[in-house]
Order: sequence, then C-alpha cells, then structure tokens
Amino acid sequence: MRLPLRIRFVKLRLNRRTFVASAIGSLASGIWCGCRSTRASSDSAATPRARGLTIIDTHTHFYDPARPQGLPWPPRDDPVLYRTVLPKSYLALATPQKVTGTVVVEASPWVEDNQWVLDLAAREPFIAGFVGNLPVGMREFAGHLQRFAANRLFRGIRIRDRKLDGTLEDAAFLSDLKRLAGLDLSLDLVGGAEILPFAERLARELPDLHIVIDHLAGVRIDGQVPPADWLRAMQALARRPKVYCKVSGLVEGTGQRGGKAPGDVEFYRPVLDAMWEMYGPDRLVYGSNWPVCEHFAPLATVQRIVSEYFHAKGRDAEEKVFGRNAAAVYRWVSRAAQAGQHSPARGAAWLAS
Repeated sequence: MRLPLRIRFVKLRLNRRTFVASAIGSLASGIWCGCRSTRASSDSAATPRARGLTIIDTHTHFYDPARPQGLPWPPRDDPVLYRTVLPKSYLALATPQKVTGTVVVEASPWVEDNQWVLDLAAREPFIAGFVGNLPVGMREFAGHLQRFAANRLFRGIRIRDRKLDGTLEDAAFLSDLKRLAGLDLSLDLVGGAEILPFAERLARELPDLHIVIDHLAGVRIDGQVPPADWLRAMQALARRPKVYCKVSGLVEGTGQRGGKAPGDVEFYRPVLDAMWEMYGPDRLVYGSNWPVCEHFAPLATVQRIVSEYFHAKGRDAEEKVFGRNAAAVYRWVSRAAQAGQHSPARGAAWLAS
C-alpha cells in the first residue's frame, strides 16, 4: 500500500527566500528539487522512498485581527478562525510532506487588504503568489487592477458570493474580466454548483481567460457517487481547455465540523475519481483552504488525503497536481519569459523579488 511519507529536506545553507526562489525556479523550468526522505509519520508505515515533490498550496488565507483597522472576516465568534494567522502559523504545523510555497486567496472585500497581503508577501518568501479581491463591474476596478497587477506576485482575482445571473450581459462586468485576461491573470470562482454554468459560458465568451474552480464547487461529499447535476455541469466545463479545478474543499464538503471529517482517502474516492476522469492530471491543482479546513480536519489530514490519491496515479501526476499545474494556471513561467528571464536562476529571482 502506498502511503504518504514525511520528507526531511537536505540542510542547505540557504535562507528561506533563496530556498523558495530556487524551488519555484526549478518548477518553472521543469526541474524538480532533490530531497531525501525519512521514515513516514506515525500514521503511515510505508517503506521510505525519495519523493522530493515541490508542493505549492494554492489556497490559503492570512490575516491579523489585532491590527488597528480590524478585519471584516472571519467573525469574532469563530474560535477556530478568529486569531492571528500568518505564514509562520502554517509552517509550524506538521504535514506529511514539506510545503514549498503558497498562493494566498483574499477573502476580505476591503480593497486595501490586497495591499496588506502584498506587503506581507514582501517579507514572507513562503508566499509565492496572490489572488486578490476587487470589485468587478465597478468604475474603480480598472484602476485597482492596474495598481495591483504591477506587483508580480499578484496573479489574479476571485469572485465569491455574488449573484452571477445576468452579469455576462453587464458590459462593465464583462469588460473588467477582459482586462483581467488581457493582463494574463486568472479568475478564481468560489461558490456552489451555480458557478459551473456561469464558468462554462464565461469560458466561451473569453477563451483566453484562465478560470479556476475552487473547492470543487461546493459538492457534497458523503462517500458516494457525486450528484448527477454536478457531474453534468462539471463535464460541460471540462471541455474548456483553460478551466482548472482546485482539489480543495474536500473535508469541508463532508459538513462534519469539529474536526470530525473522515481521514480515509476511500471516503473521498468517488469525487476524486470523477475529477480525475474529467480533468486528468493537467488541470487539477492542490489547495488546502487553510485555516478554514481546520473546522473539519487538520492540515496534515487534508494534505494526506490528496497525497495518497495522486501518489497512486504516478510520479508525473503528483508533480503536476502539487506544483507544476499551479505554475501553469497562474503563469509564473510566461511572465518570466515575457521579461526575458529564461534561465531557472533568473526566473526564480524574478518570482522572489
């Protein structure tokens, strides 16, 4: 039985910024960092073997309720989430495999919170990219986008909790998304099954826009085959080549709060099998949704479920889902190439700057 292994990285004389830059540079060039593995963690009895994955967690949230202006999310009455959550909090957690870097997704609707994360990223090399939150369809959107896109870590925006019916008939809304595509930035969509037909039509309207479906569009996970309507909508969307899906929201999909979500990959297999069949190894990306996932399961459990499933699909699939597809959908490689930075070292330095 193939089970997840805990990785011990070779101790290099690198500071954290140099390490992440080197890893992402290797990712961009298709060369993967070599690491040595030790014996698996206590929940795995597998024989150790070298895996050396570069892992990019494409969905995390960082924030600090202690700052003077406060924050709009999470609510004060949430004992799990209402606390200071920074990269060091994530990095202090034990996981089956070491995570190289993360893409932060902004949950706050406050425009200046985009700058707060980018300022944090300037000090925290663990942050490899940022998906912002801007008011699409509003007059000020173009100026905000121009401002934040000047930072190379800004890789796109997300839309959540907005009624999408009729938005593609809204000239301002569609124009803003055309601006996004024109800058080679991505759109993350967060919501339930209602986002799937919207995403399919948007992919037809704007074929150059990279679209990322977060949290498997909120599918209910109960150990059984997913609902037929969700499958049909996902299948239609899978025909669009620039649509990607995050393998995130698995434990959340169980609805079992209090850390009670199952940790056995078999419970999630029907949904994972469906996604694999529809999107294959090239358009699935790993995301933890940390710290939100902690309502349902620890970060280590989240990573282990995904790791076990894709480890069985072979090394190439593992590398793509855990890192290379993140580089593809958020276009770190193309931006470096456009800047004339073709070597791994120059590409890495560009990303970490």
